[in-house]
Amino acid sequence: MRSSANISFKGKKTYAIIVDGETEFRYFQMLLRNNRSLSVHLKPEIPQKKKLADQFENVKESARHYDKVIWIVDLDVILAEDKKTKKGNKPAMVQFREYCEALKKEKNVMVIVNNPCFEYWLLLHFEPTTKFFSKCDDAISQLKRHLPDYAKTEKFYTKQDNDIYLMLRPRLKTAIANAKKIGSFSFDNPHTGMCEMFNFFNLDQINTAI
Repeated sequence: MRSSANISFKGKKTYAIIVDGETEFRYFQMLLRNNRSLSVHLKPEIPQKKKLADQFENVKESARHYDKVIWIVDLDVILAEDKKTKKGNKPAMVQFREYCEALKKEKNVMVIVNNPCFEYWLLLHFEPTTKFFSKCDDAISQLKRHLPDYAKTEKFYTKQDNDIYLMLRPRLKTAIANAKKIGSFSFDNPHTGMCEMFNFFNLDQINTAI
């Protein structure tokens, strides 16, 4: 049950978007900048503590205060954390699976997985693919075939009148369709390139305004 001290924003429903990277954060900032008529208030947030366990706790706490919480996870981050797991500790992928199961009890939480990273979502604006990239850098190299100047920088993402969202908006429906065709992430088949961002854009309060 959410806390009675729910966060309000001029009568709008409030959605918290929790990400672990600056690229996702800037993308949602630009989405907001270009869609001021949204019927919900979106609050993109990068947790101060980026470890998987800390993000999970942040999601659970946010679920008490927001109408909807969207947790966006890049699988390459989890795999990188796996490599740092000390002997005898639970692997990050196992932890993540347990967290996803636990969050199914939270009716207002949505988990979105990108494999390997957010750039896969950008790539789907240009081509339908299920290619598995073991590293985000490889996905970025593929993306640069379409966006040669792409850079994970604030300048590139937030350029006035040509920010990342505005630049790609004419291709948004294509990206959503391409992502839907791939389907959802499966722990039983983690070596498939995919992106669940289409679930965010399928939310009624979002797709009616985009």
